[in-house]
Amino acid sequence: MSQFEAVLFDAGDTLIRLSGSGETLLHRAAASLGVDPLDPEETARVWQRVLARSSTAEELAKGRDLSNARHREVWTALYTFAGCEQLAPGLSEELYALTVSAGSWEAFPDTLPILMALRDRGLPVGIVSDTGFDLRPAMDLLGLSPFVDTVVMSFEQGICKPAVEVFLTACDRMRVRPERTLMVGDNPLTDSGAVAAGLHVFLLPPPVRTGPRGLRHILSLV
Repeated sequence: MSQFEAVLFDAGDTLIRLSGSGETLLHRAAASLGVDPLDPEETARVWQRVLARSSTAEELAKGRDLSNARHREVWTALYTFAGCEQLAPGLSEELYALTVSAGSWEAFPDTLPILMALRDRGLPVGIVSDTGFDLRPAMDLLGLSPFVDTVVMSFEQGICKPAVEVFLTACDRMRVRPERTLMVGDNPLTDSGAVAAGLHVFLLPPPVRTGPRGLRHILSLV
């Protein structure tokens, strides 16, 4: 018999991710503005600057996932800093709108099969995500919502992982004890906060560009 009675998941880069490369998103955003194709090399450099800065302590300290308004403000400022406006005026705002659109997200190939398998085993599933916008429309579109029992998002709670309150809130909603809950994520700095809340944690390596996420390993634990 499994020691776990429920499973929590991080969302971004664990169950879902933005579809296509960053450069592809920039080209799509530019096309929405009616701009001719962007210079590929400069577009790549702009996206690399976005990636290099987005996970720094300085950016994370700006509280971008604590509210809708703050999320938009911080990310558009980052896109501008990275050079989006030099590629095309208005590109920062258009890129932001694209990244928060439900249609811009995809599930990993093994996401739905794993959620279905957990449902078949009678285990409730929750999602705990640091996000400044609502992920539920994307989950609806991808067919994941019927297999998720609760979604705890930082912008609604006003608090981010690794705070223990995030994980305890999800456990309370699912009516399961923390020590009987498995947390699955990809970020050791945030998702591992579940340990302090009394949960067990399974951390995934960074995702590869194509193919399954490696979620099948969860089934051996539950």
